Amino acid sequence: MLPSLNDPAVDTHFMREAMRMAEKAYRLEEVPVGAVIVRHGEIVGRAWNQVETLKDATAHAEMLSLTQAESATGDWRLTDCDLYVTKEPCPMCAGAIVHCRIRRVIFGCRDSKGGAAGGFINLLQHPNLNHQSEITAGVMEEESRALLLDFFGKRRK
Repeated sequence: MLPSLNDPAVDTHFMREAMRMAEKAYRLEEVPVGAVIVRHGEIVGRAWNQVETLKDATAHAEMLSLTQAESATGDWRLTDCDLYVTKEPCPMCAGAIVHCRIRRVIFGCRDSKGGAAGGFINLLQHPNLNHQSEITAGVMEEESRALLLDFFGKRRK
């Protein structure tokens, strides 16, 4: 039986896995964002930010997890997949999410300066684009925000 959409227990379960990825990024001195992609209740992609490690500005957790999920499913169309990410996706990631046709995006904390799921702009549900993703915000919001604040606080010192 497939887990139902919008089940808070299921959302928390998979967001915990995204948080594990964010914590890995933190340990590697990357901006601590993690993402997992779920299809039929199973993780088909997981990643953490690797911009510094790979010297690649596009190596965001969402982008890397999308590539993994495409490989795992054998298709670039991820219409039956949900993306869990610890921070609201940026415009680059939101564009890729729309193009891959992700069904639902669940994220931890908002990014009022650069978020593209309603924080700064909402590209995930823009009426002129060929696809709109359902959005669930605020899952494990405090934990996600705390990890980011701790990371940037230490970098400023």
